[in-house]
Amino acid sequence: MNKDQIKGRIEEMKGKAKEVAGNVVGNKSVQAKGVAQKVAGKAQAGYGDVKSAAKDKT
Repeated sequence: MNKDQIKGRIEEMKGKAKEVAGNVVGNKSVQAKGVAQKVAGKAQAGYGDVKSAAKDKT
């Protein structure tokens, strides 16, 4: 695993937690920020996956 994969997955988890917390307390702003953070983390992890796959092929 490379650093982008790790950081991305951590951001995904933090975003999911923030999304759930916002949902529980009824705060739409926190929930939306959590969704955005989760999506950004997923994108970063995906970039790390592609980077790792490219490195493996060389």
